[in-house]
Amino acid sequence: MSPAPAGLRNLSNPAAMRARAHRAGGDMNETTQEMSPLADHVRELGVALSAAGWRMAVAESCTGGGLGAAITDQAGSSAYFLGGVIAYDNRLKTALLGVSDDAIERCGAVSLEVAEHMAEGCRRLVGADLAVAITGIAGPGGGTAEKPVGLVFIAVAAPHLTRAEAFHFAGDRSDVRRQAVAAALRLAIDVASFLIAPACPARLRP
Repeated sequence: MSPAPAGLRNLSNPAAMRARAHRAGGDMNETTQEMSPLADHVRELGVALSAAGWRMAVAESCTGGGLGAAITDQAGSSAYFLGGVIAYDNRLKTALLGVSDDAIERCGAVSLEVAEHMAEGCRRLVGADLAVAITGIAGPGGGTAEKPVGLVFIAVAAPHLTRAEAFHFAGDRSDVRRQAVAAALRLAIDVASFLIAPACPARLRP
């Protein structure tokens, strides 16, 4: 069995199912070297999910459905995509995704913990094998010194494992949202590819 990639570990105990990975450093501007077209990401993710018969869902805040749109732009995505929740308002994060009021009060709606809870709640709600959540500050307003415009948290929940990362994207509102969608797809590919690896068939069990 291959070791887990950096920042990702298998959690066989469902009571402790979080693996956090923070991405530190400078801005993550979109360049042709850093990001292939969204369609390529979607196709790669679709291949990984379809290989195991997995289906996915999304929970989005700052991207407002952009991730779901990118996925459903691809013909055949219904084979692995169930749907999603646009939880722009905190009341929907709590009512539909099970994010606690306490988590939002302690950490803020834009936080690693809330992203994790959104992904896990979406997975439970929809009955998906894998769920991706995005919460962030796309701007131009809403930023603070602690949480500036461009800060985005992305989480992927899968059986016995949740991986979350923090990003800071540069650019205007559209740039931030587009980069967040691309980063979410890449993170989902990383998690799905690791868990669905043929060398690790036991990890396909819920």
